[in-house]
Amino acid sequence: MAQVTTPPEALDTFPKILDWNAQNRGDVASSREKEFGIWASYTWAEQREEIRALALGLKALGLNPGDKVSIIGSNRPRLYWSMVAIQSCGAVPVPVYQDSVAEEMQYVLEHAGARFVICENQEQVDKVQSVLDRLPAVEQLVYCDPRGLRKYDHSALHSFGDVQNLGREKRSTLEPELEKIIAAGGPDDICVMLYTSGTTGKPKGVVLSNQNITFAGRSSVEFDKLTSEDSVLAYLPMAWVGDFIFSIGQSYIGGYAVSCPEGEDTLASDLREIGPTYYFAPPRVFENLLTSIMIRMEDASPYKKKMFKYFMDHAEKVGSDILDGKPVGAMDKLKYKLGEILIYGPLKDQLGMSQVRLAYTAGEAIGPEIFAFYRSLSINLKQLYGQTEASVFVTSQTDGDIRADTVGPAWPGVELRVDDNGEVWYRSPGVFVEYYKMPEKTAETKDADGWVATGDAGFIEEGTNHLRIIDRAKDVGKMADGSLFAPKYVENKLKFFPNILEAVLIGDGRDYCTAFLNIDLGAVGNWAERNQVAYSSYQELASHPKVYEMMQGHVEEVNQSMVDDPMLEGCQINRFLVLHKQLDADDGELTRTQKVRRAMVNERYKPLIDALYDGSTSVFAETEVTYEDGRKGAISATLEIRDATVAQKRKAAA
Repeated sequence: MAQVTTPPEALDTFPKILDWNAQNRGDVASSREKEFGIWASYTWAEQREEIRALALGLKALGLNPGDKVSIIGSNRPRLYWSMVAIQSCGAVPVPVYQDSVAEEMQYVLEHAGARFVICENQEQVDKVQSVLDRLPAVEQLVYCDPRGLRKYDHSALHSFGDVQNLGREKRSTLEPELEKIIAAGGPDDICVMLYTSGTTGKPKGVVLSNQNITFAGRSSVEFDKLTSEDSVLAYLPMAWVGDFIFSIGQSYIGGYAVSCPEGEDTLASDLREIGPTYYFAPPRVFENLLTSIMIRMEDASPYKKKMFKYFMDHAEKVGSDILDGKPVGAMDKLKYKLGEILIYGPLKDQLGMSQVRLAYTAGEAIGPEIFAFYRSLSINLKQLYGQTEASVFVTSQTDGDIRADTVGPAWPGVELRVDDNGEVWYRSPGVFVEYYKMPEKTAETKDADGWVATGDAGFIEEGTNHLRIIDRAKDVGKMADGSLFAPKYVENKLKFFPNILEAVLIGDGRDYCTAFLNIDLGAVGNWAERNQVAYSSYQELASHPKVYEMMQGHVEEVNQSMVDDPMLEGCQINRFLVLHKQLDADDGELTRTQKVRRAMVNERYKPLIDALYDGSTSVFAETEVTYEDGRKGAISATLEIRDATVAQKRKAAA
């Protein structure tokens, strides 16, 4: 039976909530980890002991209240434990994106002034040590996985287990002081510092208080009725606010278990094994899952393809209505139940979503077709609009009131308004304290009354109070004829096609729109294999004439669909090219959360943009790239530029 109780509101920090969990649901699973193919599970009581030992060990090494400690690595219980152990010492956890290159890590560690760094493994230790001469504040490094580190200088390098053992040895002398620090902690103390992805410049350190995070955790546990019987799979970057809320904020308050996969390669199978009830993913993950489904279906027999299409067409027609409890005819219900046995059930099982009762997507807009696909399978997927500065929650869709074109009404406790320029603002108990060491940026974003500018353009619908986000305010513009230019809407339509991994629309202030496309190597490579199309590299496949024909078909299909939206029909794509390389975070073209850095892309590929508008049929491109080991190189190619058929606009037709 579910334990629906939550820690009393008087418990206003996570070390205090941890103690309550250990006492009141000590035998309930709190975290799981898969290693060497075997799942290990920890109860709340065991987790409390592991965290307490680590906190005492860090204190013995000299960690003081107010110090900053960076955490670097993939999702592991020990790293999550580190967050609360650091808080127990009165210090501040500062998680860092684990795929950051050394220079990116250096910026965050230096800006935060981190004294300690806790790393997952040798890879992260090496990156930190490669820039250690530029990090005078860093004094101690702790690692979880000892492989490859035996011959390193251990004078300031410690294993996680050794730090815990040190804490246990010093327990009698240090625990009374630690207890005082925990008891003195309060809602206004810093809970965590999270760095933004840096879409428009250097990442900013968002300071979030205990009140911010406990508000987000308590309100969401109540909103979605989360209990200790729920479970999640933690696979998103630990430095991202969403993961911090779901894996610590909600987990500690709701009491559910957080499971960590063995690795990126085993994520799909681990997801199926855990069968989470609560699932969160940004649109890119849902896009990739859909791509994998479509690839498998291309390899299926003609009979299976026909059956899949027949039942998916029916799911598209009635699936969302059945999920929302709307009236559906008896025959349609019967056909849907048959589809559940033959198609939908096995498909959800393959996706690891057979037990999901609640799923969210956020981070950026999801394509309406992708959103509808998952809901048609009776997966309760909802859109959530949030920011790091809001401790995630600004708006959310409610059960029975789900639409693909909005992100729902304001979250409980959140106030919304839209200014005269169309920018969305919010105010709530989750609003961040400040940008660390950036008072000017803080003042630009948060006014004296606590209202925060989102940087997104949108409007609140009369009657429903649903928020509709058009795009990033800085990205929304006007075409030369005055019609609206909103790139994200069109890009999401393009990315519905499994063959398109990324798209960048260009057109602000111009007579017509053009686009860069990235192919999805998995999907297009599978197509090439089935169609006897030989290629030796991503670049060769991307430039193949048959691939261009495929891309042109997708672009023209999107153009045709744009006619149904009079506000955005001017954003149809007249010309496009397929880039010779994937946009990459290591090259500065994407953020670590996989958002396009438009200014960087526009600057880096200016000659290509010029060619799209000067009538050229091809353009030579030479681009610097960063390899996995940090070396620089360059790739070059002559790219074809193609014209696309533009559908007749309804205004013109009228």
